[in-house]
Amino acid sequence: MRWAAGIAANTVPLVFNAHRKQRLAILIYHRVMPAPDPMRPGEPTVDEFDSQMHLLRQYFHPLPLVEAVERLQTGTLPDGAVCVTFDDGYADNEIHARPVLDKYRIPATVFVSTGFLNGGRMWNDTVIEVIRGCKDSALDLRELNLGCYPLGTIEQRRQAADNILVQIKHLDPGARIALVDQIAKHGSALPGDLMLTDAQVQSLARNGVSIGGHTVNHPILSSVPVGMARREIQDSKLYLENVIQEPVEVFAYPNGRPGLDYDIEHRNLVRELGFKVAVSTHWGVGTRASDRYQLPRFTPWDRHPLKFGLRLLGNYRRLDPLLVAGR
Repeated sequence: MRWAAGIAANTVPLVFNAHRKQRLAILIYHRVMPAPDPMRPGEPTVDEFDSQMHLLRQYFHPLPLVEAVERLQTGTLPDGAVCVTFDDGYADNEIHARPVLDKYRIPATVFVSTGFLNGGRMWNDTVIEVIRGCKDSALDLRELNLGCYPLGTIEQRRQAADNILVQIKHLDPGARIALVDQIAKHGSALPGDLMLTDAQVQSLARNGVSIGGHTVNHPILSSVPVGMARREIQDSKLYLENVIQEPVEVFAYPNGRPGLDYDIEHRNLVRELGFKVAVSTHWGVGTRASDRYQLPRFTPWDRHPLKFGLRLLGNYRRLDPLLVAGR
């Protein structure tokens, strides 16, 4: 695998080199798994994540997020600048990802939804784990107006989870939780150790990982009243600052699509509440003209180092979509 990374770094950058200047790539991760998980095929294993971080350290310029944004806006960003970020606050960020980050001296940011810390579970994980452990041949949710799903194969189970999550993602948070509680009745014992504890958040912060806000309950901000959105953003910041005894300076919008999952009023709230930087999920690279409160990010889904490197290099050519759209 190392030779493939070398090919990616030593040949392709010659083609894309001009597109790496004063452009900031921000990577989105969620979890790092100890082994492949058939219900979460998009999540890298520890070995895959190790290969990706090895490539970043050798051939790119990993930087802390706030420093990278400051240097981007002053025109002092190194070529191939990249930031590593994690969303939601999964325990494996500390258990499995942090040792790899330490190994390659890669700075990173973990955006934490505080309402799920210390034994909680995100609503989407409840759905996935119910379907994973369901002993029945089908999951009948027609009484909830969510359909009926065969569960004979792992592919059918993944498809059932995807379909249900799409249907309930944008509901009011209270209505969404009520539905998920009903879905949970179809499962058995569900895991209570998926998310970080306060102690693990502190461990990350002590070991050079920046902690960022990601709301309390991970609502789609555009789907809730603005007063609730303010509380979600502010309360997560205050909670995390109390845990790590440091300022929380960065924020990630839940789901993160500008104009769909959050609006300009939420961007302004984030600035007003004292954050220095905020990131979304629209794909591309940041430039000096980018809005530091709506920075684009990129999800590196390739498993092979060569493809990972090629796709990351190609992403440097994709300018911030908000700039292209004239927003």
